[in-house]
Amino acid sequence: MVLLAGISPASDLVGLWRGVGIPSGHRLDGVLENLRWTGKRFHPDFRADGLLFQWRPDSLVPIEPSFLPIRLAIRIAPFGRTFVARTVFPYLQNMLRARGTTASAKLRMVDGEETAAMVYDKQIVDYYRRIDDHEVAGMMCVEGDERRYFFRLRKVEPSFRDGVA
Repeated sequence: MVLLAGISPASDLVGLWRGVGIPSGHRLDGVLENLRWTGKRFHPDFRADGLLFQWRPDSLVPIEPSFLPIRLAIRIAPFGRTFVARTVFPYLQNMLRARGTTASAKLRMVDGEETAAMVYDKQIVDYYRRIDDHEVAGMMCVEGDERRYFFRLRKVEPSFRDGVA
C-alpha cells in the first residue's frame, strides 16, 4: 500500500514529523504554533498521533482532538493566538491528553487524485503531498467547511528524543 508517491508507511511516512502552518488566511493561522504544536507521528500499524504538542523541552503530549471540537476551535481561534492561551494551554494538556492514537492513515481521493490522508475525529481529514524526501505539505479539511488549513511537515531524524510524556 503506497500512501504518497514514493512513500510507504513502513519506510518513509512512519515516524515523527515537525509541523508549521502555512499562512493562508484561515482562522487557525498561527494558533497551533502559539500553543507549541510540534507536529504528527505515524506508527507502522497505520495509526497516528494527529496533534502533538511540546510539554517540556524533551517531552511531547498527544492531544485528543474530540475534547475540543474543531468547529469550536475555529470559532475561538483569535483567543488561541493570545499570550493567555499560550500560558494556560500547558496546564490543560494533562486533561486533553490522548490515551492512545487518535487518527489513522488511509488512502483518500482529493481533487480527483488518490493521496495519503490522516483521518481523525470523524470530521477532519489531513491530505498530504510530497515536497521532497524529507518534507510533505498538508491540507486540513473539516467536513462541511469550504476553508482549508495548510501546513508543512518535516521528518525528524531518529536521533531526536521524541518521548511522549
